Amino acid sequence: MGKGNKPATINRYLALIRSLLRMARDEGQWIDSFPKVRMLQGEVERDRWITREEAERLILASPEHLAAVVRFALSTGCRAKEITGLEWNRVDLDRETAWLNQTKNGTPRGVPLNGDAFAVLQEQREKHARFCFTFRGEPIGWQLSNTAWLTALKKAGIEDFRFHELRHTWASWHRQAGTSCDELKDLGGWKSREMVDRYAKFATDNLQVAASRIQRNSGENVIPLLRFPYGQKTKGVSS
Repeated sequence: MGKGNKPATINRYLALIRSLLRMARDEGQWIDSFPKVRMLQGEVERDRWITREEAERLILASPEHLAAVVRFALSTGCRAKEITGLEWNRVDLDRETAWLNQTKNGTPRGVPLNGDAFAVLQEQREKHARFCFTFRGEPIGWQLSNTAWLTALKKAGIEDFRFHELRHTWASWHRQAGTSCDELKDLGGWKSREMVDRYAKFATDNLQVAASRIQRNSGENVIPLLRFPYGQKTKGVSS
């Protein structure tokens, strides 16, 4: 029997098919809907994110247009296509909100702009009449994981890191800062808690009290139980 493909390999093909179907529905409008493409179980989940210090190095190592996109991704959790396709008519700086009309799950959503995201957009004003993020006066119409991205990673001393993992980084930072899974679900535009629960491990505030119960200065919280040498029988206890 020939050796079969691993779940991760099969899932990459399934993801491509799902992406093409989504484009046919949302961009080409050739189809109204498509069946749900389910990923195979058994794939080892990739858990890659960077620290704030690494993020600062990446931003400093990036050319101006890429640095702006990276900063916006880290402050909003938006995906690459959502950022490069963002238009000014979907941004309200007075209300500090942006509206995405082309999302991964096909559902438009609003994105609250924190101070960092607001600052990035302020810097991009007047650069283009339609699109928020540009390169040399033109919309960014290519994949962001290109030579500029790889060069910036090398300069920053960051290995094995994909652009999409800026979203993972954003979500991980939120959980470490105490953002609940329900809040994160709404912020990131996920339809279910399943994708969000993977970040639950980054928040330990709710376990801090429990963890401190047996620390050395916690008093007499631990009940002193009698100990008997292994194999010793106690009186009055039959075997």
